[in-house]
Amino acid sequence: MSYKWRFKLSSSPTNTSLFESLISIKTMYDIAEFIMRAVRMLKPEQVSKMIEVLVNHYNQNKNGKILVMGAGRSGLVGKAFGMRLLHLGYNVYVLGDTIVPAIGERDIAIAISGSGRTRLILTAAEAAKAAKSTLISITSYADSPLAKISDVVVEIPGRTKYSTNEDYFARQILGITEPLAPLGTLFEDTTQIFLDGLVAELMKKLNKTEEDLRMIHANIEL
Repeated sequence: MSYKWRFKLSSSPTNTSLFESLISIKTMYDIAEFIMRAVRMLKPEQVSKMIEVLVNHYNQNKNGKILVMGAGRSGLVGKAFGMRLLHLGYNVYVLGDTIVPAIGERDIAIAISGSGRTRLILTAAEAAKAAKSTLISITSYADSPLAKISDVVVEIPGRTKYSTNEDYFARQILGITEPLAPLGTLFEDTTQIFLDGLVAELMKKLNKTEEDLRMIHANIEL
């Protein structure tokens, strides 16, 4: 695999050689490059629609609920996003927590699944639709079962863990044949960065400052 180092390395030949030999550093660089290229593949109209739904929900139905759903590491990405939505003033819950209430037609469900076929999340998404909630899906596949039942779909490029046939995202974006990172890492990392960017946009549209978020941040933590 060829690596294109675009930053200045240490002037010491020994340090440079050691630096370039570290798989961990090479992988960090390539994941970052993957994310940068993935950004250019996002569809602005999809992103704008998700932002529109979330802003309107805040302005018109602030007490309405948002349920964030994801399995495994995608679930951890969802939890991080859920925390930021809480800081922004949303009434948000994460699937799997013991205090999740019922959701209904004035609520939003956000489902995160690279393949769009994760059974647990697909079942939860179907339940959200049956309850007449607005369903937003974040997935790599617009033709997946999850995307097909969603009101809003945001396609996030990334290798998924289910099939080697789906690794073409990595090959398409980086021009390689071997995976850069195991299982769903590329999707999960790219989704995390995307959602962090979304938070910045929501802060601007909702006129929130960092101090506003800090005021809601937990003051009792483990």
